[in-house]
Amino acid sequence: MADSHYDVIIIGTGAGGGTLAYKLAPSGKKILVLERGTFVPKEKANWDSLQLFQKERYRPAEVWYDKHGKVIRPVTHYYVGGNTKFYGGALFRFRDHDFNTVFHKDGISPEWPLKYRDFAPYYTQAEKLYEVHGQRGLDPTEPHISEDYPFPAVSHEPYIQEIHDALKDKGLHPFYLPLGIKLNEANRFLSTCIRCDTCDGFPCFINAKADADVNCVRPAIAHQNLTLISQAKVFQLHTSASGREVTGVTAEIAGKQHIFSGDIVVIACGAINSAVLLLKSANDQHPNGLANSSNLVGRNYMAHKFAVVMALSTKLNSTVFHKTLAVNDFYWGEKYFPYPMGSAQLLGNITTNRVAAYAPPFTPDLIAEAIANHSVSWLLMTEDLPDLKNRVRVEGDKIFLEYTNNNEQAFNRLIKRWISVLKSIKLHSQKGHFSFFIPQKLTLKEVGHQCGTCRFGEDPRKSVLDINCRTHDVDNLYIVDGSFFPSSSAVNPSLTIMANALRVGEHLLERMK
Repeated sequence: MADSHYDVIIIGTGAGGGTLAYKLAPSGKKILVLERGTFVPKEKANWDSLQLFQKERYRPAEVWYDKHGKVIRPVTHYYVGGNTKFYGGALFRFRDHDFNTVFHKDGISPEWPLKYRDFAPYYTQAEKLYEVHGQRGLDPTEPHISEDYPFPAVSHEPYIQEIHDALKDKGLHPFYLPLGIKLNEANRFLSTCIRCDTCDGFPCFINAKADADVNCVRPAIAHQNLTLISQAKVFQLHTSASGREVTGVTAEIAGKQHIFSGDIVVIACGAINSAVLLLKSANDQHPNGLANSSNLVGRNYMAHKFAVVMALSTKLNSTVFHKTLAVNDFYWGEKYFPYPMGSAQLLGNITTNRVAAYAPPFTPDLIAEAIANHSVSWLLMTEDLPDLKNRVRVEGDKIFLEYTNNNEQAFNRLIKRWISVLKSIKLHSQKGHFSFFIPQKLTLKEVGHQCGTCRFGEDPRKSVLDINCRTHDVDNLYIVDGSFFPSSSAVNPSLTIMANALRVGEHLLERMK
């Protein structure tokens, strides 16, 4: 393999890197994309919940450490397409006010240097690129949007429709979850998606999920000017003597080190690993880590406060595709609590093996199966507030994820409120049956919504990146994953990462003219 010079080097192929590769590929510029993983193997195990959730077939063997030195087995994936290969495809725009200063019960979410109006056209582009299905005008918190979703909403199955109607009868505003999915309900024979029960958390065996691999990387590599090298782990960036530009990217490929150079280098390894790469690239000009004059690289780590509320009923739930419904009525708070609380959305199908993976040890299979077949599970999401002490740190080859909980009052209130809502609704099909509700807070290993470790801003003393996501300290170095977020909001981050990658791609095309 001949090491070479490129116009642009992109490191990572997830929501940020994959989208950027798609944006730049038609330019004719010489582009290298480096991905530490390979393509997800196309195999029956893609849809095998035992392999995914108990045997952890597609997760890396690596371990990280928490602030006490305790081992973390992160729920993350290193493949072409990154974590989008396994996501549920919920693609939300941030709320208009999410870009402003937001006062929470336990702290402040800072103002962004750009506003919703700056991201709006790129959200529209990203929704088209990722084939988002939804319906405008139902979510009371959604920002003003002039265009409809590119595709109609994914319909509710009967039991979910009944829940929708019952929530609406209580004065709430349930809406269709915006989903990136290749589903044609009007003509199922023309639909790639078969609307199965192995979507959320699974790689799609038939490529029917709108992910960064299928929708961006594969079209990008059709261009002869773009080269993808998979199983290429980048572990260090080198700079010139001045420290003002990256001159080399060192990657390990098939056990050998290769150094590539590019006029522009873009990191998109995910908020945790992008910070790790910068910290591990410390040199004489950047003794605290590359682009870290602010001492903010790795700090302000956020990943949302997650809880799963499982509604268990004595009635069998025959729903196949659960993940179609969301509620944001408590996003900005409620009466007597004028602070943001967060969002609620349905999770995908909860299989027996998935229940067993999160249940106490030695839970009988019969119990796990009963729970799976009689449950509806809700994902609750409260904003994780930025905190300097919540950080990614490296010590030799060890990665530390040092985190202390925050915003607990709002989080606990959302859980309590949502359980009270579920208890209050009456479903006709459940007459003669009874339900009970199990809340479970998720732990530090859940890093799918990681963001904030290299925030963007206009002041180099208070941010790592400028408003175009170029590092303040290094002229030709950019970051386009969730690292740039100053705050996390309380909705899924993927669409904002995708939209920002399109925005930065537009800037890079102008720069390279």
